[in-house]
Amino acid sequence: MSGFDLYHNVKQTLLQGGISEGEASALAFMLIEETTQLSKAQILTSDCDGTDADSLLSMAQTIASGTPIQQVLGYAYFCGLKLKVTPSVLIPRPETEELVRWVVDESPAPHSILDIGTGSGCIAIALAKALPQTRLTAIDISDEALTVARENAKMHDADIDFIQADILNPNPYLANNWFDVIVSNPPYICNKEADEMEKNVLDHEPHVALFVPDDDPLLFYRAIAEKALTMLTPDGTLFFEINRLYAQELTTMLQSMGFQHITVRQDQFNNDRMLRARKR
Repeated sequence: MSGFDLYHNVKQTLLQGGISEGEASALAFMLIEETTQLSKAQILTSDCDGTDADSLLSMAQTIASGTPIQQVLGYAYFCGLKLKVTPSVLIPRPETEELVRWVVDESPAPHSILDIGTGSGCIAIALAKALPQTRLTAIDISDEALTVARENAKMHDADIDFIQADILNPNPYLANNWFDVIVSNPPYICNKEADEMEKNVLDHEPHVALFVPDDDPLLFYRAIAEKALTMLTPDGTLFFEINRLYAQELTTMLQSMGFQHITVRQDQFNNDRMLRARKR
């Protein structure tokens, strides 16, 4: 079978699942590229006789039914790193890569960094690779997520201390350690926003890592900021990925808690997506 015919068949399978023309084309190329290691140009001009077409079409059917392609492949890319993903962790997003770059740019030589709600470990591992002299600690409430994070850290030879902890409750480790930087991409989507989300995210990614109560959208930010007041070193820095709808409310809350030099930054889609604050 020619590569073009294989691409056409995979794309048609995706289209039959209701995926749009442009997205189906992109997914078809991505699926074939990742499984055959051929480039897009090679796919269109080469034979794929040694490729398991039936397996590819089966994967395409799974994607067409709503499963994210990263979960079908079993991995995702983040800051140039190939990371294992499962239904127990959020799939890393490009916006979060921007947060990592901001942390690195603003904190060229921190002694210690804490990543709260690490999930797949993507933030902590990317920071460990970019800042090899920094001590990295990462926490998550989910034991399943920490298992994935530890596997990813081992895969990339990243020395990170992983701790199971709930940021909403007291923890001896968190009460007795200091950090120069605290970074977090906590749950920040209100339940009322669920209707606006893509179905594959709702059905296949962990809700515990996505949602906060409608009546308390700043729940995790408040809990993290309160702990940061005692866990950050003098002049330490707090970095958040944020819900664009609550950037001003979050800024006001942090100001009332005594944080200074608060800056909100937009992502590549021009949404308020990141915030930096310094401990007084």
